Amino acid sequence: MTSWIDGVRGTRIDWRDRGLQYGDGLFETLRVREGRVRLLEEHLERLCAGARRLAIALPSIARLRRELAAAAAGQDDAVLKLIVTRGRGERGYRPTGRERATRILSRWPAPPPTGRGPAPPITVRTCRTRLGLNPALAGLKTLNRLESVIARAEWRDPRIAEGLMLDVEGHVVCGTMSNLFVRHGTALATPRLDRCGVAGVMRRFVLAQARALGLQPTERRIGLEDLASADEAFITNAVAGPVPIGLIRHGRERWRPRATDASWRLRERLDARR
Repeated sequence: MTSWIDGVRGTRIDWRDRGLQYGDGLFETLRVREGRVRLLEEHLERLCAGARRLAIALPSIARLRRELAAAAAGQDDAVLKLIVTRGRGERGYRPTGRERATRILSRWPAPPPTGRGPAPPITVRTCRTRLGLNPALAGLKTLNRLESVIARAEWRDPRIAEGLMLDVEGHVVCGTMSNLFVRHGTALATPRLDRCGVAGVMRRFVLAQARALGLQPTERRIGLEDLASADEAFITNAVAGPVPIGLIRHGRERWRPRATDASWRLRERLDARR
């Protein structure tokens, strides 16, 4: 792992930084392929939108581009994580408005498998931990990820690749580190993220590409019955891309979506973009 703090190689951050003190910041996890950041524009657009909503003054986008490009250069397959906090602050929740954003960039090896082509179907389970409803933060990828941390601690079985999280009203929202899609025929649905959840850049990619594949994309409330009856289900995130689900475990119930074609065709289109 290699890291840079405000553009300088290093590992130390001021203990007064509001990202550490209060989780006051945002982050992006980016996949590098052949020396280039995949879906870079989507990542930067989401980061900017989140910073506007939180009133965090970002460094210049040109600077972020240069630093991301330098970190990606020469890397065939890697993962970058960019954290932007409000910066060092005084004691207390209220920002003074004088803070200067801190940027923390790290580079990690890509997780296996690193090859291209169809991803094998995975096993997922539903989590006991529920997501609270908070429209003010819905969709944002903030540093506050404790719900996901607690949910991910619910299992240690290596055969389970991901956990699906419901909100406090019982709607399926997302995975601990992914977005969810379910297909019934040509209808492709993903949960609405107006009250909780993170709007992933790969989710955006899928919604943009779906019609070209003959699918009808929609964002709506998803229930457990949608999982049980789905022809196909898959998860997405920026690192893994679209990954088909072969088995959903919900307590003692087992649901087995049989199809994988939409997720595989989406992966083909993603690979074509490098």
